[in-house]
Amino acid sequence: MSTKGRLKTCKQGHQYYKSSDCPTCPICEKERKPNEGFLSILGAPARRALEGAGIVTLHQLAKKRESEILQLHGMGPSSIPKLRKALASQGLSFSKG
Repeated sequence: MSTKGRLKTCKQGHQYYKSSDCPTCPICEKERKPNEGFLSILGAPARRALEGAGIVTLHQLAKKRESEILQLHGMGPSSIPKLRKALASQGLSFSKG
């Protein structure tokens, strides 16, 4: 194995090196990253965490508590300030209850 990791090929035929067993293709992830909206400001793991939980709009996000969002696999504490700012830009905030 090289210092870059193992050479892998995704279902779309992209070849990339990865040192972990994570099956996510970085090329596919870059292609599917939104160009606008609050999901575009997040890293891929945080974006996938929200999408996986069915949260794709700020109104859906505002129905959740911060603590619920932080429990999602892939969501890190550095994403919360970005999400707070995105919510505030629309006059929203995380749920308190």
